[in-house]
Amino acid sequence: MSMITNTLGRYFAGRFVIAALGVFISVFVLLVLVDYIEMVRKTSGLVDASPIMVAETSLFRVPQLLEKMMPFCVLIGAMTCYLALSRRLELVVARAAGVSAWQFIAPALFAAIILGVLATVAYNPMSANLSELSKRMEAQLFGNAPGGGVQDASGFWLNQVNADGSVIINAARSEKQGVRLTGLTLFRFDTNNVFKERIEAREATLEKGYWLFKGIRRFSLEAPPVDQKSFELATTLTPAQVRNSFSTPETVSFWQLPSYIRSSESSGFATAGYRLQYHKLLAQPFLLAAMVMMAASVSLRFFRFGGVQKMVLSGVGAGFLLYVLSKVTEDLSKAELMHPIAAAWLPVLVGGLTGFLALLYQEDG
Repeated sequence: MSMITNTLGRYFAGRFVIAALGVFISVFVLLVLVDYIEMVRKTSGLVDASPIMVAETSLFRVPQLLEKMMPFCVLIGAMTCYLALSRRLELVVARAAGVSAWQFIAPALFAAIILGVLATVAYNPMSANLSELSKRMEAQLFGNAPGGGVQDASGFWLNQVNADGSVIINAARSEKQGVRLTGLTLFRFDTNNVFKERIEAREATLEKGYWLFKGIRRFSLEAPPVDQKSFELATTLTPAQVRNSFSTPETVSFWQLPSYIRSSESSGFATAGYRLQYHKLLAQPFLLAAMVMMAASVSLRFFRFGGVQKMVLSGVGAGFLLYVLSKVTEDLSKAELMHPIAAAWLPVLVGGLTGFLALLYQEDG
């Protein structure tokens, strides 16, 4: 603990935080530029799309994308920090003064845990709110496009059966966990599964007992297209059921996940995805600490010994393998073949133990 609080410990922790934030900001700027260029391409045919609104939409959408890359930002930042310290012989001086590798890794581990806690309790809710705001702005951009802005047959799908037949609903975008949809196309069939009509709508809102569609254009085989302001479609769906179909666990903030899990359980829906996301957020501080351990195990080698490039590549490869492991455990958990706690904490244990054993072999082996 004294190493974490003294001047040298604060210096090592500060260097690590600066390096990690530098990588994080660099990746953030790169993602914003790429996403902005893609949004400009998509909105090039829209007269009402202002450059500022397009830029804000990209800016608000990127934080949630970057949240998935946060462990790799910490890994690259820690490797950059320790390689810079080694190149400037600061690690040599620290070792000569009797400071072991475990002692100057401890401040970075402590800083990584603090960053992970902030990412879970503050950054995750902020990114979820900004993602919802970006969806609302995207709906405004494409809301006046022909056909409600539907570009292709992607997006969200829902099959609903009523007394007068069935309806297949396709929504390009989802807001408020599926309660509000934009860019819709409906395919209506009668009780004998014979096609009746196609309906395009600008937006839809789930009310009590019915869907309220606005900005309607109806297409049928017997008559020309007809425009109307609104259209009501009876439904038995509840917000919990719609959320299970149109939302993903990543769009729910950390503080809302427990209530979502309880409501899904009471409605009889699968909660594996929400539980996995909750435990992944709980494990995030320790995952960042495991990334620091892995980075230290491949970047503490002195430059005069050579082989630094191979060590760096091995660190990047280890991070990639850890990412593959996390995706495999995530898919197994969502398929209910692995418990969410095991799926969330297994990559943390594997990464942390790998870095710990590598450091133990290098320093004390």
